[in-house]
Amino acid sequence: MQARRIARELALLSLSQLRGQQRLLDDGQLQTVVLAAIRALTVEVHDSLETAAAELERATERLLKSETNAPDLQSARVMVEDAIALGRSAVNGVGTALELPELIQLANQQEVRDYTMALLKTALANHAEVDQTLSAHMVDWQLHRLAKIDQDILRIALTEILMMGIPDRVAINEAVELAKKYSGEEGHRFINGVLRRVNDAGKNTRDTKSHAPLA
Repeated sequence: MQARRIARELALLSLSQLRGQQRLLDDGQLQTVVLAAIRALTVEVHDSLETAAAELERATERLLKSETNAPDLQSARVMVEDAIALGRSAVNGVGTALELPELIQLANQQEVRDYTMALLKTALANHAEVDQTLSAHMVDWQLHRLAKIDQDILRIALTEILMMGIPDRVAINEAVELAKKYSGEEGHRFINGVLRRVNDAGKNTRDTKSHAPLA
């Protein structure tokens, strides 16, 4: 279980970097996956820090201009809170990056290596089908509008359920844990809801087929 958990994390971090470059996995080179994971974390932390800095700058300007204007003052406070949240997310990303040496060491285990490669290859090969299924079960939202990390958490989980025979309960629980680590504050609840809708719809379809009269 621990080996697959590590494999999921490596696959998640490297998936967006490897999309369209499946040939890089054909020789089974683990360093390709690790480098992609490092790049993904670096980009995520950089973007979070830049966004947080921009929000803080805008909030400071509004605070200076608001003076006695209560509505402006309140909106500035909200912006500061948002910036702090973004900064916290960036710090979490730095913390995750600091854990990479341990992750890399564990990735050298054969079971971790094998499952990482299998999961990545399957997710990339079935990208279109998985995205189509996810999009069909989004409520008042669109897949491409989600944060990239949330998209990939959903893709990893659904790939495991539909193509790799992982029990839905296990895949959904693992996706929720990944979301708690990498997604926004409400991300894990949203991801849990989407995956449960997809899974419930699949169960209903399977039940209908099993009860269909024989020809």
